[in-house]
Parts: sequence; structure tokens; C-alpha cells
Amino acid sequence: MNPLLGWGLAAVAVVGGFLAYGWQGLVLALTMIVFWLLLQFGRALRAMRDAAARPLGTTDNALMLHARLRPGMRLLQILPLAGSLGQKVGDDPETFLWTDVGGDLVRVQLRGGRLVATALERAAAAAPGETARPT
Repeated sequence: MNPLLGWGLAAVAVVGGFLAYGWQGLVLALTMIVFWLLLQFGRALRAMRDAAARPLGTTDNALMLHARLRPGMRLLQILPLAGSLGQKVGDDPETFLWTDVGGDLVRVQLRGGRLVATALERAAAAAPGETARPT
């Protein structure tokens, strides 16, 4: 949800509650806003807890992660897709890496908290005479 829209609706609820029901409506509107903020905070904590439970910078399938990433996504939207916290390798722009067991790597760049660029780096192909890893 767009933050401006959310805060605009909250302001409308406060004003509307006060005009319709006085101070009781104001208290109800503020209670609803606090509840909504607690839901958002719980959602963020759940995403971080689930991502922290796995090894840093790993993902099940780097190719699938790269296919699901879209410009403008926030880090809290990327973490459930990756399944773990990314390994931070740069500050400006913020750059994170995820690798899978096959050696494929996804590089994600964030600017202003939003995804601006992704890159998929495939592992080197198997040398002649070696069998390819099963997928």
C-alpha cells in the first residue's frame, strides 16, 4: 500500500470519527490506527525471523529468485522470496548476494530502500567428461 494513501485514510478516519461521534469516535479511530500499525510491525518481524532462521546469503534456487524480483520491491518483500537474509557486499547502492547450492548467484541492488537492479550470475558449466548436477 502507498504510505500516503494509508496515512490519508487514517487522517480521514480521525476527522470523520470525531465529527460523527465526538471524542469516542476519535478514540475508536486512533485505536484502529494503532492496531493497523501493530499488524504491520508483526508482519515485518515475522519476515525477519523467518529469514534469520536460515544461513546468511543462501536461497533454494537463484534462478527462481531472480525471476520473481521486480523493480521497486522493498527488502521485506524480497526476504520471503529468498528465504534468508542476503549477504551485504556494498553500501551505495546497498548490494546483497544470495547463492544456491549449485553456485548460481543473485546480486540485488537497493537504493532508497527499493530494488533498482538485479543480476544473475550462473555457475561455470561442468567441465567436459563430468556429469551435470541433477536439478
